[in-house]
Amino acid sequence: MSTSDYGDLENLVRLARDKTVSGRQTLVATIGDLFLSMDTVLSERERVLMSEILHRLVLDMELSLRKALAERLAGHPKAPRELVVALANDTIEVAHPLLVESEVLQDIELIEIIRNRTLEHQLAITIRNHLSEPVAEALVETDNVDVITRLLENENAKISQKTMEYLVEQSQRVDAYQNPLLRRPDLEPALARRMYWWVSAALRSFILDHFEVDPEMLDSTMEATVKALARAPSEDAVSRAMELAERLAESEGISFELMLRTLRRGEVSLFIALFSKFTGVRLALARRILFEPGGEGLCIACKGAGIDKQSFTALYRLTRKSQSGVEGMGENGAAVLHLYDTIAQDAAVAMLHRWQRDPEFLKAVWQVEQF
Repeated sequence: MSTSDYGDLENLVRLARDKTVSGRQTLVATIGDLFLSMDTVLSERERVLMSEILHRLVLDMELSLRKALAERLAGHPKAPRELVVALANDTIEVAHPLLVESEVLQDIELIEIIRNRTLEHQLAITIRNHLSEPVAEALVETDNVDVITRLLENENAKISQKTMEYLVEQSQRVDAYQNPLLRRPDLEPALARRMYWWVSAALRSFILDHFEVDPEMLDSTMEATVKALARAPSEDAVSRAMELAERLAESEGISFELMLRTLRRGEVSLFIALFSKFTGVRLALARRILFEPGGEGLCIACKGAGIDKQSFTALYRLTRKSQSGVEGMGENGAAVLHLYDTIAQDAAVAMLHRWQRDPEFLKAVWQVEQF
């Protein structure tokens, strides 16, 4: 180590003992200057020695000075790695600029920070300009919706095909993933087509506009999928359900309360038949309206048929439970209730009348936002 280098270290030690505000500010500036303007290449032993001294000095600094030093080092690719790592593991006020900008931090260090530091540290890492597949995978392993959503919104993040497939499957239960997934340029068309079955009407329209998808093929496939969800019965069972629904309609009329009681008892076939008679739509279309994943069609049909919001909410909960076995409104519940509140009564009536004559269910649902 040169004489000047020893002089620099002696100067650092002297400044470290100076507890005044000006002394601390000078210490931060000196540390930055020492590394960022260094012309010579230190040996491994010299680098370790100097980094150890600096690490100890930094740990003794006030928060504001550690923050100032981190901000100065963040944009420099030649900043001392050990010092950057130490500051990146500091409180988020100090670590944030380094986690977002520093090119010195390596994948192994970023992954360790993701696993051992705070949510704020994880969120800062998600917006880096360059994120490798291993780091992206570590972020996904946090299983935090906010972290994963922010990662998906970062188009510069590299996400492996395996991780992307996992997130597509997770988007069935986490609506927040759906929009950023579909807008990623690296999403495979096959994965977008898979998401078609559980996203909202607006996102289905987005898929049709941005991916190579045959609407007629999807329409027919959805018919089969909904039948499976509704545990579609045999033809004999359908006939018996329709006959019973006819008799009930003639004898006592079909009320909303009767439909709910029927569904709560698990008599799905009869419930579908009753809903078909109540709304005036064909049996196959009634099944699709009831069990289509998004729930927009059910919302429109209920409002068009004069079913109040409280009753619609109860029916929506029961149909979602019959599909997933889980209580509650599900991830799309708030959006569906908002649709019920905002769609005009006459528009819902007009749509229901159209369904009574027109089998193009999906095309109609896509037009919901035009009301």
